[in-house]
Amino acid sequence: MQEIIDGVLKFQREAFPQRSDLFKELSTSQKPKALFIACSDSRVVPELLTQQEPGDLFVIRNAGNIVPANGPQPGGVTASVEYAVSVLGVTDIIICGHSDCGAMTAISSDADMGHLPAVASWLAHADAAKAVNAGRTHESAKERLDGMVRGNVLAQLNNIKTHPSVSLALDQQRVTLHGWVYDIETGSIDTLDGASGNFVSLAENPHASATSTQTAAAPAA
Repeated sequence: MQEIIDGVLKFQREAFPQRSDLFKELSTSQKPKALFIACSDSRVVPELLTQQEPGDLFVIRNAGNIVPANGPQPGGVTASVEYAVSVLGVTDIIICGHSDCGAMTAISSDADMGHLPAVASWLAHADAAKAVNAGRTHESAKERLDGMVRGNVLAQLNNIKTHPSVSLALDQQRVTLHGWVYDIETGSIDTLDGASGNFVSLAENPHASATSTQTAAAPAA
């Protein structure tokens, strides 16, 4: 804990003064460019991997970068999505999975989660991706996990389209969807190309988006 406190003091002493004008502007308003939905994994830091400043991203983080489909009992993710799209007017939504994801590992390996009932219930929102991935042939556990990570990004993109705020924004062409997979070891990112249904290198395809993707079938890596 002391390291965290020391970090706060360093922020106040060094980082904050360098951005004092920015924080003064942000003290009364925000206008983020994108909604970034990521896993809670400590190794995934949206602002770091996108090199964005405070105020640039509206971030939702949870186990497995999951977006429950719209339903009669909206939760925190639903409320945050609605606020980002309808109030803040974000123009892009990024759902970002990552390598070595614990949540996706548990699903792809059929781990016993009887002692984690809340986790098991939450990960049920990835059942569509689980079913597709289970129906495919994988040569290794790593390949099975990679397929699950990508399939889950697709499933959550389909889920987010069921939210009225997102559906309307898509219909009015006010928002673009993006599906990313971040590799922790290399720092590379694959992005879903909606035209082909495949994940491709973001570095080589910076203009690709997932908006035109309509199915939940897991694409090739």
